[in-house]
Amino acid sequence: MEQDGAQRLRRLPEALLPWFRENARDLPWRHDREPYHVWLSEIMLQQTRVEAVKRYYLRFLREIPDIARLASADWERVSKLWEGLGYYSRARNLQAAARQIMNEHGGVFPSDYAAIRALKGVGDYTAGAIASICFEQPAPAVDGNVLRVTARLTGDDRSISDAGTKADVRAALAAVYPAGACGAFTQSLMELGALVCLPNGAPDCAACPASAFCASRDGGWRTLPVKAAKPARRREKMTVFHFRCGSFVALRKRPETGLLGGLWEFPNVPGALAPEEAAAQAAAWGVSPAELLRERRRTHIFTHVEWEMCCYYFLCREMPEAFVWFRDAELQERAALPTAFRAFRDG
Repeated sequence: MEQDGAQRLRRLPEALLPWFRENARDLPWRHDREPYHVWLSEIMLQQTRVEAVKRYYLRFLREIPDIARLASADWERVSKLWEGLGYYSRARNLQAAARQIMNEHGGVFPSDYAAIRALKGVGDYTAGAIASICFEQPAPAVDGNVLRVTARLTGDDRSISDAGTKADVRAALAAVYPAGACGAFTQSLMELGALVCLPNGAPDCAACPASAFCASRDGGWRTLPVKAAKPARRREKMTVFHFRCGSFVALRKRPETGLLGGLWEFPNVPGALAPEEAAAQAAAWGVSPAELLRERRRTHIFTHVEWEMCCYYFLCREMPEAFVWFRDAELQERAALPTAFRAFRDG
């Protein structure tokens, strides 16, 4: 990072810390600095809005209040508590890391950055957040929000998608972390990106505590940050089956690896089947379809793929062992369905 940019960064702590004390949102994971709480919140917040995370975070902690309980919890219950948050690999990694902490650290959350970073599912950002907020270490948590703030502040026109840019920003920020206020500084950067230096639109420069020394305050924000173009999402067609036999509905488990690995789903096949083709597929599975009730269509978007889904609702006469049959109440209470399939749950 150029000298002018480094000088701007050096002024950040003095500007941001008083502002953060006055403007910080009251978020449940900020009520203490317990590593388990901060870790859980950071994992939940990946790719998910703060308002959505609040209720999940509180519900999860009520049932699984500590690392030991998470390590020993039944995966079906963990996934049910996660239902609707998406990116279920986060929950799998969370539990794997809890077991790692129990086995390798005697159940005590590690305080060393390298040891935190070595936990399953923990990357540089999450490790930096935990190390700084919980243990007052000068370890920056650099994500897209922080990269946007620093790019605009310093006028950095390098692509923030480049790993080298991120590494440079992390090193430059580490050099300006204020002793005794590392956690507050990390959170102030997060807050500035969330409340003031916004993505996809004009930042609120009038409210920004760093506007006096920001390189982009006169409109430079329009071209910053620079990002690499995202590849187009591929589109896949899928036919989904909602089989009802009396008070039972059919589900099956997805393969353990891959997208939505190990989660429940309604039976499905690739491609867009016509109603008569869907009935033939149902018969081949042995459910003895008696009546096609209706169909429902929806599109579900993942980061890299888009599913165009058509669900056929069949009344059936048989319950073959190829599927797991849930009563309606069990379907609601026990089976964690990914959002892609939940829309077809109630018919």
